[in-house]
Amino acid sequence: MLELFAYTDGACSGNPGPGGWGVLLRAIKGADIVKERTLSGGAAETTNNQMELLAAISALEALEKPSKITVVTDSAYVKNGVTGWIFGWKRNGWRTSNKKPVKNVELWQRLDKAAARHTVTWEWVKGHAGHPENERADELARKGMEPFKKATQ
Repeated sequence: MLELFAYTDGACSGNPGPGGWGVLLRAIKGADIVKERTLSGGAAETTNNQMELLAAISALEALEKPSKITVVTDSAYVKNGVTGWIFGWKRNGWRTSNKKPVKNVELWQRLDKAAARHTVTWEWVKGHAGHPENERADELARKGMEPFKKATQ
């Protein structure tokens, strides 16, 4: 059986500042990597949380048909948001429990829409801890940030 994984990461130089996101998509059958694809991008003025969200969004939007996928992130913000907080936000009209507007609401709504097309399992891994695929996603995020970092220097 083919298993799909998306390893996602975001990076930011300054917060806010130039940032990037990266995705390592893998299709695995048994112990073999059948297919691998990388994605990256960035923005001139952004935050780390926005880049983490865009990485997850980009991974899910890149899938052409509804799929069963495991998204692996080192962002507790993304993992906790999409598996917990988002349900209350939606019930409360995209407001937090203390009635304030949800930060990055457009990205959360986009992630919610992208995830709804798929069967997604969300996993959290500790960042910068030697997890090979997370390190690759981090490299891709830094690569995505590079053109924007140069533009601000």
